[in-house]
Amino acid sequence: QVQLVESGGGLVQAGGSLRLSCAASGSISSINAMSWYRQVPGTQREFVAGITNGGRLNYAGSVKGRFTISRDNAKNTVYLQMNSLKPEDTAVYYCAASKTWPPDWWGQGTQVTVSS
Repeated sequence: QVQLVESGGGLVQAGGSLRLSCAASGSISSINAMSWYRQVPGTQREFVAGITNGGRLNYAGSVKGRFTISRDNAKNTVYLQMNSLKPEDTAVYYCAASKTWPPDWWGQGTQVTVSS
């Protein structure tokens, strides 16, 4: 079993930056990839960024060039650095961990609000 806890969300002005963190615990060896998703009320949860144990990166087109996913293996933590934030980035951001695909474990989410 894997548990994920997100942090770092908050309110920021358009053009600003935030850094989200996701700390994993439990059966860490079961995790082969970690990712970030986001969801706006009334819409489907969408993929934002992902990173595999081998370092392969994947980004949604809407965030490519602005967001960066990274990891600290010693801390079992994955990060999402969000720069040049736009109001349309406003959402609840969820950390996810995968044994294969799609994600098997989810965090509870952290709110990111970008004001104009």
